[in-house]
Amino acid sequence: MTQPIILISHALCPYVQRIAIALTEKDIAHKRRVVDLANKPQWFLEISPLGRTPALKVGEASLFESAAILEYLEETHPNPLYPVDPVERARHRAWIGFGSEVLNTIAGLYSARDTATFEAKMTALRHRLQLIEDNLSAGPWFSGTEFSLVDVAFGPVFRYFDVFEGLPKVQAWWLLLAARPSVRIAVGIDYHALLRAFLLRRDGVLAARMQSSGVA
Repeated sequence: MTQPIILISHALCPYVQRIAIALTEKDIAHKRRVVDLANKPQWFLEISPLGRTPALKVGEASLFESAAILEYLEETHPNPLYPVDPVERARHRAWIGFGSEVLNTIAGLYSARDTATFEAKMTALRHRLQLIEDNLSAGPWFSGTEFSLVDVAFGPVFRYFDVFEGLPKVQAWWLLLAARPSVRIAVGIDYHALLRAFLLRRDGVLAARMQSSGVA
């Protein structure tokens, strides 16, 4: 008998989105349960020692940390998203880690409270995006014709942007990711409104620019 799977989520967490995309791509039946990270319930802290989403309940067992959850799903369910070749598989794991570093850079950008820090984060982000541009395959996906876990990992990364000037391969990749059903349904219909509100609450340089441009 298949054990019930519950994805413990937060509406804005990009790492939750990774798991949601993988679950959809692998056609794994599951439910989602949303937690308030500003007021973490005890049951959540018991299954996620670091107090972060995502967490995955598999029957009575609990998993935390997105990389471990992705590996579990890959090892236990059909529709593989990793390549068979061990060298290429290791390369994919490294680029998934790179995607996490891009997310960290974006988080720093959103939190920047002064212009110098904001511009430094923008420069770092542009550098990382250029590295992606230089390493993308001829397409359509990260490593060719097969949708992979690297594509899963970058779906949430690119959700923060829709224009990549001077990065034509990244732009084309994002447009394909944005149209992919698994990527689209990984977030709720109120995602963009929630993200705007979150950024404004950060009260940083980006929030000020949003307000001055009328985006807010």
